[in-house]
Amino acid sequence: MDLATARQHISASLERMRALYFEPVFDEWVIMAPGSQQSGILSYNGPRAEEFRKNLPVDVKPLLAQVSGQKLEAGDFEFTNAGEGTRHDVMVKIGANSYLVCNNTLKSMADIRTDTRWLKAQAAFVDLCEKFRADPLVVA
Repeated sequence: MDLATARQHISASLERMRALYFEPVFDEWVIMAPGSQQSGILSYNGPRAEEFRKNLPVDVKPLLAQVSGQKLEAGDFEFTNAGEGTRHDVMVKIGANSYLVCNNTLKSMADIRTDTRWLKAQAAFVDLCEKFRADPLVVA
């Protein structure tokens, strides 16, 4: 899958999640490919464009600690309950060396999960992960 297609799938899936949850589940997402050009950030969508890069090392730290030592394949994901505020809530491996990181800047995953509508919204998230499992992002 190319980057434009990946962005379309992500946007459509997050919109579907919003419709099922009746509010945004994730209001911020980024496609990252560590070691690539553009400082590893291939695409960003969210309310913190100005400060995102500056805060990235701190914001992604809980997720990185949680996946440390794991061998993730395309489509695999990991949530963290330590993603309060601007700290990222979920990481999805979407290609050989690329990741989708999503965040709700107002709620933690613990807060999101307390609403029973999360169960329906999960289906859209899993569908997105399966798209990347079947056709991983290829970054040049």
